[in-house]
Amino acid sequence: MSRRVLAWSVDFALVLTAAYLLAVLTLHRITDLVTDVPELATLSGWEILSTDGNARDRAEHLALSLWHEAVLLVIEAFVLLVICTFLYHWATLALAGRTLGKKLLGLSITPHTSRRAALRAAVTTTADVACFALACCLLVSGAFIMSVVVWALAVAVFWTNALPALSSSGRTLADRMAGTSVVRVPAPGPSRVAENSGARRTASTAYLQ
Repeated sequence: MSRRVLAWSVDFALVLTAAYLLAVLTLHRITDLVTDVPELATLSGWEILSTDGNARDRAEHLALSLWHEAVLLVIEAFVLLVICTFLYHWATLALAGRTLGKKLLGLSITPHTSRRAALRAAVTTTADVACFALACCLLVSGAFIMSVVVWALAVAVFWTNALPALSSSGRTLADRMAGTSVVRVPAPGPSRVAENSGARRTASTAYLQ
């Protein structure tokens, strides 16, 4: 069980790295958005003074417009994070049968067909990232109460997926829904090396005959 926890930690660290890079990129995009506003660049001091009371309305409208654009950039970053997480899990499981974390800890998913890998990746992404990302998107959009509700739901979904791994079968919700299991990959010890060498010699002998 400790192997699965460590493997998940490695994979989640990659997700956090992607989240950090997207956050830095989003902050740069928001900074560029605020510092490169055509309305501010073309507005002269005389126009500001001559608008009288309308200056406040114009400023409020501009600030609200910038806020909405910044919120869209943040939501876009969360959507990209969810997509990247899904693609990472699906591609590694479909192609190699294990993520980087599972490979480092000697674990593998079986069977790992493309369809099962996609279903398992979808459940894992939903439990680990997507629900929390939705809660954050609701929060920045101003839906505070709904974001709290979704955050509580996200925690419940996360543990619903993770806790079954502690059972005797060791299968998470993602495993059950995808019809997969996590198995240990035996290390290539001396006996396996000898078997492989013997098999190669036998094949070479048969070829020469």
